[in-house]
Amino acid sequence: MTRRFLFVLGSARSDGNTELLARRAAEQLPADVEQQWISLAEHPLPDFVDLRRDSDHVRAPSDTAAGLLLDATLAATDIVIASPVYWYSVSGLTKRYLDYWSGWLRTPGVDFKQTMAGRTLWGVAALADHEPSVADPYVGLLNNSAAYLGMRFGGVLLGNGSARGDVLRDAAALARAKEFFAGEAPPARFAHASA
Repeated sequence: MTRRFLFVLGSARSDGNTELLARRAAEQLPADVEQQWISLAEHPLPDFVDLRRDSDHVRAPSDTAAGLLLDATLAATDIVIASPVYWYSVSGLTKRYLDYWSGWLRTPGVDFKQTMAGRTLWGVAALADHEPSVADPYVGLLNNSAAYLGMRFGGVLLGNGSARGDVLRDAAALARAKEFFAGEAPPARFAHASA
């Protein structure tokens, strides 16, 4: 299968530090790798309604934000969550997108868990702290989501920045961006699971 990257932009503003860092990393991908970029701010999802106990799960039409994101997610071999670190985790826009994964698990004809198995989840984030451990909840959320679905996890590319463009002065993050998507990501594992 030809690699196809979906970049899910979870910031409330365009051209923020997270997006700038994600675009620097994406520049390193080979020319034959397809890229799709979707801004959650430009395609807002309605509040997620948990229908786990109901039987009326339906597939969202492709002309809705949910349908667009479902189709793009299913078509991707690699999904990049590009969300700034907000309150130590992903943005609200991003969390809502991930909540929709719960519904897609139960949508007839989608086979979401089976489709996602073996695909790769990545994260790119800017944070306003110089201590990377501040982003541990963010990394854990993505790793555990990937582990649950049997995906690979490529880790999270972190950069420092608060004011627009700050991340472009983070030389270490820009150096990591050059190699971030190189190589094959390992299968995701829950911290409590044995290797």
